[in-house]
Amino acid sequence: MAKNTSSSKFRKVDVDQFDEDRYKDDEESDISSVDQGPSIQVTEEDINRQMRVRNLNKSTDKFQEALLHVLQNAPSNSKNQAVKDRAAALAVRVLTNYKGDMDQCIKSLDNKAVDTLMKYIYRGFETPTENSSAILLTWHQKTFAAGGLGSIMRVMTDRKRV
Repeated sequence: MAKNTSSSKFRKVDVDQFDEDRYKDDEESDISSVDQGPSIQVTEEDINRQMRVRNLNKSTDKFQEALLHVLQNAPSNSKNQAVKDRAAALAVRVLTNYKGDMDQCIKSLDNKAVDTLMKYIYRGFETPTENSSAILLTWHQKTFAAGGLGSIMRVMTDRKRV
């Protein structure tokens, strides 16, 4: 018989706090302290400038920088849906205009950035535009090769959306 059978400390745990109906997001506490994501106007201007530069000298470094900037400044903590929509449209535009080596670009990303990229790819699938689905499928294939099934599982189970 166990020595500590009279212990009742386990009964003080409130298991109802873990009920899904009573779940509260972390971001509900203070909206003013929430990261609102990148400044979309500045970012769109930067992307347009980088696209013009790419057309002039065919350099893919600017697109890698643009993609990295979009991934690092994802508004996943924002409650403002308009900010998330503009950031997703910007990310899809960067992905569809990227013509460089996707494998090299994805291998240069860390795991968190690969997961964010996968989130934006799935977000792009939600709102397809002309010829974006084929390009996003190619990005998905390359991202899956780098991130594996774990990346998909983290994206699908994450409560913070982009």
